Amino acid sequence: MKSTLCLLLASLMTSTATAATPPVPPDVEKRPHVVKAPFGATRNDDYYWLRDDKREDKAMLAYLQAENAYADQLLAPLKPLEDALYGEIVGRIKQDDASVPARERGYWYYSRYETGQDYPIHARRKASMDAPEEVLLNVNTMAAGKGYFSVGSMEVSQDNQLLAWADDDVGRRQYVIRFKDLRTGAVLPDTITGTSGDLVWADDNRTVLYVENDPETLLTVRVKKHVLGTPASADTVVYEEKDDSFYMGIGRTRDDRFITIGVHSTVSSEERYAPASDPTTFTVLAPRQRDVEYDADHYDGRWVIRTNDGAKNFKLVTAPTDATSRAQWKDWIAHDDAVFIEGFELFDTYTAIAERSEGLERIRLLFKDGRNDYVKADEPAYSMGLGDNTEADTTWLRYVYTSMTTPTTVYELNTATGERRQLKQQPVIGYDASKYETDRVWITARDGVKVPVSLVYRKGYRKDGTGALFQYAYGSYGMSMDPYFNQTAVSLLDRGVVYAIAHIRGGQEMGRDWYENGKLLHKQNTFNDFIDVTRGLVAQGWAAKDRVAASGGSAGGLLMGAIANQAPQDYRVLVAQVPFVDVVTTMLDPTIPLTTNEYDEWGNPEQKPYYEYMLSYSPYDNVKKQAYPSLFVGTGLWDSQVQYWEPAKWVAKLRDDNTSTFPILFRTNMEAGHGGKSGRFQRYRELSESYAFVLQQLGIETPAAGAATE
Repeated sequence: MKSTLCLLLASLMTSTATAATPPVPPDVEKRPHVVKAPFGATRNDDYYWLRDDKREDKAMLAYLQAENAYADQLLAPLKPLEDALYGEIVGRIKQDDASVPARERGYWYYSRYETGQDYPIHARRKASMDAPEEVLLNVNTMAAGKGYFSVGSMEVSQDNQLLAWADDDVGRRQYVIRFKDLRTGAVLPDTITGTSGDLVWADDNRTVLYVENDPETLLTVRVKKHVLGTPASADTVVYEEKDDSFYMGIGRTRDDRFITIGVHSTVSSEERYAPASDPTTFTVLAPRQRDVEYDADHYDGRWVIRTNDGAKNFKLVTAPTDATSRAQWKDWIAHDDAVFIEGFELFDTYTAIAERSEGLERIRLLFKDGRNDYVKADEPAYSMGLGDNTEADTTWLRYVYTSMTTPTTVYELNTATGERRQLKQQPVIGYDASKYETDRVWITARDGVKVPVSLVYRKGYRKDGTGALFQYAYGSYGMSMDPYFNQTAVSLLDRGVVYAIAHIRGGQEMGRDWYENGKLLHKQNTFNDFIDVTRGLVAQGWAAKDRVAASGGSAGGLLMGAIANQAPQDYRVLVAQVPFVDVVTTMLDPTIPLTTNEYDEWGNPEQKPYYEYMLSYSPYDNVKKQAYPSLFVGTGLWDSQVQYWEPAKWVAKLRDDNTSTFPILFRTNMEAGHGGKSGRFQRYRELSESYAFVLQQLGIETPAAGAATE
């Protein structure tokens, strides 16, 4: 094999060659390595050496750079199309946009963007939006000169005078907590490193509780207490989690009476609470129990708890303020086999309950006098969720509404009078909703289960079997992919592409069973559903068989890897962003972030039945000699959730076995983590590049026909 360093030089030199010289993908050295399972099973992994936890290995870095250079060469002819797409996407953005202000403790808080700036400015005004602006954080200034920058939690002290925030300038989800005096604008000398970014103020306005994470696995291990003006080394531990399958978070209850510590695994949870006036000793609300999940809030002298205890689709129960066990729980909102309870918000005169029925979200209003009502939707297929409701003593409920043709809209509903007012709709410059249509169809999977699919397309789209389809899904962790407005996809619609979201098993769109039947030893259902949706849509005439693109990221990237192996003939091009593709090797290594916390999602491969099942679909382990579709694979060097070496190894193996002439591109962002580049314009540039590649592969390189601005 050629030296990777030599290949990088050759690749860079090729970029100066004539356009007639076809780009040559980089080669990468094979180094035999045996991966062992505890029960004796072994696998050979020739590309295991590409893993470098420190990101310093010269040969590895040279290979990633060579892949980037190859991608540059292959995509160079598409630069005009990429630029056109980028111009369209950015052109739809109101660049000086702002969020809807939310009132809390006498101040109106909001975030805003300035024209040409990548990052938001977080600000507030006292008492009225006509008052002078106080800038809390200008993230543009903070991010200057950095390849990546993200602000996590931001919390203002109870007396409104101090700000605590967490920031990450690597993309690895290890945050530094900092403090600012809002009276003077001075940044305080206190800094706390090695945190998850989660933080909360105590009532004394000088004590902050935060979550510390492990620097290697990133597991949340301790809740600590920091007193301003003291060194972080003196911070005291108020809780330590010993079970590495749990993650922790902290917060305040609705009535500000308690600070809570929530620990959650895939299948169980536990809440602790302590007075916000003295958060030293935490009381367990109800001891953890396998297969029992719950989350709680306190208001009006009682706990309200959402739980699946004897209720697969969850129910609501109440408990007294001093509760310490489930024996004190009292059923309030009963379990319903047809309705999944996703969350709730407590108010003085009513409770807003986020539900899901027949694959669609809805908000139920339960009043203290026993009346029930539902927030009305405007379309048959939509997404609706609770908004930013910072105050409980109001009859006004904020909620967020969107559909595949309706930009995200924030409404306020007066629950006493029924009056509804629109606070804001996402500005989309040049977009005319009347030029687009949306459909909701059901495709029967191979086992007889009906899978919902949401579609959007430009009016006039001919369902005659000649069109192009872009199909998206996620299908893991019970995360529901609801029909939503995607302004970037308008550039696809205007070029004659139909955009589809497949609501496959592994999500929770159809209730808890939908999730349970798409994980662990049922994971293959996720892949079958996606493939069967593609075949069903093609059979119905939505697209030509050879004009189908598919996309997914992270666990959705696993989906892309699985369908590439199992049904390559059904797709012309796949986009796999930060894909989880080396399932077995990753889940055998407890030092990798997320591993131990996810045994109940994927299985523990140290147990032979799970090992064999996971091995049956793991994309890296199932690459074989066959014709693969075109692939655009993206990753971030500093990704802590899906390590860069997973897609790197996968691409190298695909190059070995692919018998087609379709291109395989691998793009590594050398500065970013799991979320990609942090600036909004940088993200749009990356997306435009992948869109250009997809459109080329689908045979669509012409300008948008009948663009939305016409």
